[in-house]
Amino acid sequence: MALVFVYGTLKRGQPNHKVLLDGMHGSAAFRGHGHTAEPYPLVIAGEHNIPRLLNLPGRGHRVAGEIYAVDEQMLRFLDDFEQCPRMYQRTELSVRVLQWEGPGPAAPGALQCFVYSTATYAPEWVHLPYLDSYDSEGQHGLRYNPRENR
Repeated sequence: MALVFVYGTLKRGQPNHKVLLDGMHGSAAFRGHGHTAEPYPLVIAGEHNIPRLLNLPGRGHRVAGEIYAVDEQMLRFLDDFEQCPRMYQRTELSVRVLQWEGPGPAAPGALQCFVYSTATYAPEWVHLPYLDSYDSEGQHGLRYNPRENR
């Protein structure tokens, strides 16, 4: 099992969370809440108002999200779902655990998790407002346009 940190539409209560629940894609088990150990710019960008974690460690905020343990089948599905490596790149980063609900030892501190971030983006995205947490219906007013509506 691999640990994956999700910060956007895959979180609970967000438009794409259902794909993590679909056993046809593999297994994903919620393990806890955390935030990136380093600051990163989390922006909402593009014509569909997609949350994107720009791979610029040290800029932005410590980004809040959820940690999931996923099997190899789900990891391959997420690579495809996140259009990796064209749209997002799957990399590892350090996540500070805030609340752990999973089995096994999860001492307070940092875990290495996979994350889907982007190193390829329009230069103006660096100047968009940086968020520390994403909600598709947040006060930002930038409503996410789900894939099925595109």
